[in-house]
Amino acid sequence: MTAAPPLAHVIADLTGVGSGALRDAALLSGLLIAAAGAGGLISAGTPLIRTAPSGGVSAVLLLDPCHVSIHSLPERGLVLVDILAPDSTGADKALDVFVRRLNPGAVVRETRMRG
Repeated sequence: MTAAPPLAHVIADLTGVGSGALRDAALLSGLLIAAAGAGGLISAGTPLIRTAPSGGVSAVLLLDPCHVSIHSLPERGLVLVDILAPDSTGADKALDVFVRRLNPGAVVRETRMRG
């Protein structure tokens, strides 16, 4: 049996993001869908979104077979992005959507190959 190629797991902290964008559940939901499309990733449904009493948004888009998720913390100007994709190219393209649209002051990211 041939081993399957590893999955790319990208996590990123985007800091210095305007709090308005981080409270906008519709915007963040749209970014999940756009990120998956840009990365050539196949959605397994619609985003699941929860808005906290603080105004922060947690959202996940399940993919076939991975995910894209975000957690926003408007009081910190911070969004945490988590992308698990079949390859690093797709994961990088997906992350680029968040960076371009949210225009953070800084991005700290880590990529691990998994599996």
